[in-house]
Amino acid sequence: MSDTGMRWAYPPGIPSDQGTVVTVGTFDGVHRGHWEVLQEIRRRASERGRRSVLVTFDPHPLRIVRPEVAPLLLTLPMEKKEILAESGLDYAVFLSFTRTLSRYEPRRFVEEVLVKRLRVEELVIGYDHGFGKDRSGDASTLRAIGAELGFDVDVVPPVETLGEPISSSRIRAAVGEGRMEEARYCLGRPYSIRGVVVKGDGRGRGLGFPTANLHVGDGDKLIPPPGIYAVWGVLRSGMVAGALHLGPRPTFRGSPPTIELHLMDFDGDLYGEEIRVDFVRYLREVRPFDSIQALVDQMKDDVGEARSVLAEDEGATDPEPPR
Repeated sequence: MSDTGMRWAYPPGIPSDQGTVVTVGTFDGVHRGHWEVLQEIRRRASERGRRSVLVTFDPHPLRIVRPEVAPLLLTLPMEKKEILAESGLDYAVFLSFTRTLSRYEPRRFVEEVLVKRLRVEELVIGYDHGFGKDRSGDASTLRAIGAELGFDVDVVPPVETLGEPISSSRIRAAVGEGRMEEARYCLGRPYSIRGVVVKGDGRGRGLGFPTANLHVGDGDKLIPPPGIYAVWGVLRSGMVAGALHLGPRPTFRGSPPTIELHLMDFDGDLYGEEIRVDFVRYLREVRPFDSIQALVDQMKDDVGEARSVLAEDEGATDPEPPR
């Protein structure tokens, strides 16, 4: 820890005889627009014999500077690390975002972090990027600093679909409204949550549809709206087709909201296991039923629809753009 109180969370050993190509940002979701930036710094670093370095923050900067408007996260830190592991970058630097760091002017951040610590020779940023106090470090500011301190600055244009740039805020809106196909297209992969299987009341098994009750513990994670979804359950043993109930259970008065995953053609003990749920499609809203039989009939329909959706999805590598 430095005398400013800032903690450094980056791998030691960036060779002192090699400069770096760096990008800086929150990168929540690590979506397709972010991926363009990451592949650009990787390409440039490879061509120039430099190291590719991503600098990101934990927690989200708004959690410190304006907590009342801080967004729920598309990717928690561990999820972000897992995605970045597939990027081919040399280093990912996770800076602890503190009140002290939030007061850094852009020049101080560049000098102390990018130049002295990471030996930046080229800085590549997204089209809407800003950092430093009050996000005042935009492209023009950074170019001026770079010209003075001896590094180049370039901007990667946005990736668009349906005439609109892909952004974390756009994906949050899609997830928040259950538009899982749009979220998937913008992310380049299904939106997912993780939960540990805990004991439930066993009601699903009694109705002929055993479920894994999931406890999602991190309150910073964005959860899709209540509804029934076609999903993939990613277990230690592999990927299994599933139908997910998320939210209240109005047919059973007094029952708390749940996240219940029915895994098709699966029979096994999952208690204590962490499962990743990949959302494929919102099927319907949660609604009450007049009888248990009516509920069972609807569950059969839901599972059948989910099975059809997932049969079409299986093996898909690049989702179609939303219509």
